[in-house]
Amino acid sequence: MIEKIQELESEINEKLKSNNVVVRILGNEDKNKGSIIILKDKKIVIMGIRNKWSIAWGAAQSAHEQGAQVIFTCGSMEKIEKIKELTNEIPNSDVFACDASSDESIKECFEKIKEKYGKIDGILHAIAHANTEDLRNDFILTSRSGYAHACDVSAYSLIAVAKITKELDMLNAGASIVSYTYYGAEKVVDGYNIMGAAKAALEANIRYLAKDLGKIDVRINGISAGPIKTLSAKGIKDFNSILDVVEEKAPLHQNVTPKQVGDATSFLFSDMASAITGEIIHVDNGFSIIGV
Repeated sequence: MIEKIQELESEINEKLKSNNVVVRILGNEDKNKGSIIILKDKKIVIMGIRNKWSIAWGAAQSAHEQGAQVIFTCGSMEKIEKIKELTNEIPNSDVFACDASSDESIKECFEKIKEKYGKIDGILHAIAHANTEDLRNDFILTSRSGYAHACDVSAYSLIAVAKITKELDMLNAGASIVSYTYYGAEKVVDGYNIMGAAKAALEANIRYLAKDLGKIDVRINGISAGPIKTLSAKGIKDFNSILDVVEEKAPLHQNVTPKQVGDATSFLFSDMASAITGEIIHVDNGFSIIGV
């Protein structure tokens, strides 16, 4: 029986190999299930992982499951060893230091990635930061320096990454960039404050970058994920109440998981999304469609 399954799998994959997909037919332990591997041989850079609760970790796990070579960046050399304790769970992965607030650091990071891996097929930009006081105070009290910091790290860094990787000529034709945003960029969410303004800027960046990157056959999109209890979410006042509201009002009556957002990210990295660019896709169990 196993031999027949393997023969059928080989026959299907021979027919599909020109489409850059692989089919796996699972054995008796998963009867009647099958999976299409949509990121086979693609090299994907994951920026912004902090711990196992990060949305970026869900994306990394999904990309690995879909056949990608996963490459990580983290904020500094000092954090690499701690991050490796987590990323070592993904075979053959690698970690490079990258300070997203420094063009020099971004360039050095991607030069090292290109030297080791050549051109890449995807980048996840999952980077955001704001000062705690600027999140917890009324928005009108946002400091000038706090506003600049949040927008620089959370929004401008995407422009810098796109610009530098383009200049380094390290994005394959058909490559895809994905960034994470949130509903607070569109509507007022109590406690989100300055991050809402930064994410609104990020979403505009995605649209304008889509126009420029399209000239080199590179796509860029955003995922507006529902609220997830990450380390960053701890800075948002009454975050648990946001989770409760989403679970009550979203059409699917549940909150999203990092893995669900990660799977949507893998789709946008894949050739199956080859006609999608400049879009903000909501992965929030439908919460964003609900009115009053």
